[in-house]
Amino acid sequence: MLVKKNFSARSILLFSGAHLVWLSLWAFFVAFLYKFSQLKNISIPWLPFSLIGTAVAFYVGFKNNNAYGRLWEARKIWGAIVNDSRSWAAGVVGFINNNLSEEKLTEEELDAIKKRLVYSHIGWLYSLRKQLLIPTPWEHINQNRLVRMTTKKRLRNRGVGLYDKEVEESEVSNYLPKEDYDTLINSKNTATQIIANQAEFIAELRSKNIINDFRHVELQELLNNFYTHQGKCERIKKFPLPRQYSSMSFTFIAIFSFILPFGMVSEFSKIGEYGVWLSIPFTVVVGWVYLMMELIGDYSENPFEGLSNDIPMLSLCRTIEIDLREMLGETELPDPIESKNYVLM
Repeated sequence: MLVKKNFSARSILLFSGAHLVWLSLWAFFVAFLYKFSQLKNISIPWLPFSLIGTAVAFYVGFKNNNAYGRLWEARKIWGAIVNDSRSWAAGVVGFINNNLSEEKLTEEELDAIKKRLVYSHIGWLYSLRKQLLIPTPWEHINQNRLVRMTTKKRLRNRGVGLYDKEVEESEVSNYLPKEDYDTLINSKNTATQIIANQAEFIAELRSKNIINDFRHVELQELLNNFYTHQGKCERIKKFPLPRQYSSMSFTFIAIFSFILPFGMVSEFSKIGEYGVWLSIPFTVVVGWVYLMMELIGDYSENPFEGLSNDIPMLSLCRTIEIDLREMLGETELPDPIESKNYVLM
């Protein structure tokens, strides 16, 4: 997540600079041909360009609206995870006691049960985050060589690569029960199995009368909520913005950018001798605006990609961890995740 209020000119150029280069060269090439060849004898009216531009703007706007919808839905899901995680810890701390059991447990034994339930949940958070960051075929890291190289650089300088130390501190192995770790970590879907393991454990607590039916149902309901939140995240991760919309948007922008200089140079040539050259900067500006709309939507449609436009899952996981461990009475807590290079992950 980008936390800077306004982008600097440098950051905008870094994001779209390569496109400015080829767009400028193409505009200059068309202007040069118009000035020194027979291209000027072909009169191209502006009306078709304005119609195409309007249609493309509507299409790109539709794509961007849906891309933003995916991004905002992902943030709402993680907001619900934050709320239910706090409810889980509050329930564990409040429900696990000797009020119901015939065989009284020591305070150390009760604390161990609470810690296992809370720490396993923290392990689920970090495991879910890790799974959501696994690249899918349609994400930028799996595209052509140029896009792949650019994405690797962005991951390193403006993405998850900024937080290697924090990720190492949050390894799933630090939170899962030692006796279950190997089984859980080698599962096809570790996050799913962690919740299943939690369900088995609270069922065991019920059988020992450490919790009653009501408390068992309440805790199980929260586990069901975590399954729901996980499924929603997996739906966004594993089902892309339909490619017919995303891909055709890029195609329409490419076509519009290709024909744009022909309409611009024809119109600006009416101004006078230097009108042909004046068309170049205006072509670049108009084309760049359309390209930026396409890029913004393209980099917003996958909110679990590990780039700067992502949901700040690591920060949210750490916030939840701090809250939950504090509920257990711990005082030696990790620091909150801070933004780096104006990026919060």
